[in-house]
Amino acid sequence: MARNASSAAGTLVLLLSLASSSWAFNITRILGEFSDFSTFNDLLSQTKLADEINRRQTITVLAVDNGAASGISSLPSDVQRKVLSVHVVLDYYDTAKLGGMKNRSAVLTTLYQSSGQAANRMGFLNYTKRADGVMVFGSAEPGAPVTSQMIKVVVSRPYNISVLQVSSPIMPPGIGAPPSSAPAKAKTPVPAPAPSPSKGRKAASPPKPEAPAPSSSDDASADAPADAPAPSADGPAADGPTADGPAEADVPAHDKSGDDAADAPEGSAAGARAVAGSNLGIIALLIIMLSL
Repeated sequence: MARNASSAAGTLVLLLSLASSSWAFNITRILGEFSDFSTFNDLLSQTKLADEINRRQTITVLAVDNGAASGISSLPSDVQRKVLSVHVVLDYYDTAKLGGMKNRSAVLTTLYQSSGQAANRMGFLNYTKRADGVMVFGSAEPGAPVTSQMIKVVVSRPYNISVLQVSSPIMPPGIGAPPSSAPAKAKTPVPAPAPSPSKGRKAASPPKPEAPAPSSSDDASADAPADAPAPSADGPAADGPTADGPAEADVPAHDKSGDDAADAPEGSAAGARAVAGSNLGIIALLIIMLSL
């Protein structure tokens, strides 16, 4: 009984080891057997993507030869990892499985989709079998070309790993591209404010119209001082006599020159005649009193 139990345990361990060995693979060792893929193999190791591939149980790798891989090696390191992960399909595909698809096309999920960084279908591939029998791959991102042709099967271990050679790298347009931004709006020019008058400076006043030149008849009045006060209408003339004054008041108005009489206003002539009449009356009264 003890021998049967020990032999059964040994058989179980052997089966488990065989099963684990059939599931496990090392993508670096597989590609290391083919010198045509040395550049692609080095890129998988440098970006640490080989370790993630080896943890998978079912995988398909779309590999490119050294000449085509130079297009990936020229990219920044962070972009290299993204582009390489697009070449790793999360399922097993070989020529028999691809050729047996009824619709002759399929959308394949890649390792980049599982990273959480994919957007706008960048984590998927479009596969199509053309009418001439050629199988082509391309990014499922809108507008991306589907032109990378399958050349041959490199390694096939159903249903764990398959390595297929394709003609050119598959690069989604959105990977590594700068984020799009809206065009800058043209700034509307702001008009400069009108200059304000400085403090303490008065605004210029409009020029005063020039006074007309005086005529010949106004020469006399122009010579008189401007600030001389006008004589009062009710007051006596500055040189005029008092009520008892002499007889310049006796001079009759008609003895004056016609020019002066013409220049005197009517009110002034009437006043002069009244004063002259009153003076004559006073003189006559004095003569009568003296004669008594």
